[in-house]
Amino acid sequence: MKISSNKANFLACDHDYEQAKIVVIGAPFDGTTTFRPGTRFASPQMRIESYGLETYSPYLDKDLEEIAICDAGEIDLPFGNKEKALEEIKKYICKIVQDEKKPLLIGGEHLVSLPAIEGLYEKYPDLYVIHFDAHTDLREDYMGEALSHSTVMRRVWDFLGDNHIFQFGIRSGLREEFQWAQKHTRLQKFNTNGLAEIVKSLQDKPVYFTIDLDILDPSIFPGTGTPEAGGISFKELMEAFALLDGLKIVGADLVELSPHYDPTGVSTAVACKVMRELLLLISE
Repeated sequence: MKISSNKANFLACDHDYEQAKIVVIGAPFDGTTTFRPGTRFASPQMRIESYGLETYSPYLDKDLEEIAICDAGEIDLPFGNKEKALEEIKKYICKIVQDEKKPLLIGGEHLVSLPAIEGLYEKYPDLYVIHFDAHTDLREDYMGEALSHSTVMRRVWDFLGDNHIFQFGIRSGLREEFQWAQKHTRLQKFNTNGLAEIVKSLQDKPVYFTIDLDILDPSIFPGTGTPEAGGISFKELMEAFALLDGLKIVGADLVELSPHYDPTGVSTAVACKVMRELLLLISE
């Protein structure tokens, strides 16, 4: 398990590992991307662009300067071996959890969420997942491959089971995936309606929060591998974050930024701001 030391820190995430309550770690893997690859470049670019932000959030009335956060860099992942890559991610997540810290993983594609959730599940067997995304990610396989960013929530369901996965913003997937979700997950199409009710039901429960940034409309966030028209606005995303404030979030991730598909840099700037809010959200 190797961590690259050739990095800048994400905004204000400059505490030593031992001092930190939250550990940021990059997982630069996009080996199963089904359309436009490039998410492996997200976290280094986000670190650089994050310095355009203030540390204070007027949305949550919190400041990154008040939280002990360590940016631990990038996990060195092997090319061409997704099983080994996932194993390495899980090892580091398990270390963070064992050290009584909260992990925040930056992808990478959405498959990197699987080993992170597995690592949290070993400590929290009653774990729940809140999933923001444009896509269902509930296929049994993609072109015969069971491990894919198109199957990640189905693989999470394999061990979490029914009524532990809550999906919001979903607007793309096979008909069979939507039909399967009716029996096995709680899926809200197109928006985050009903989130307040779910949050109320999950009070004091351990929650993993996974955000595929393509939940945002591509007019706001074009820099992603599989853009889907009809997404939510940044304002709606921040309103959803406000509802989640106070939830027992034990880990989180932010995935699917492909920075080079947006040469304006706006998508990376959006991702950095979401990242700031996410760090503040899980800081309780």
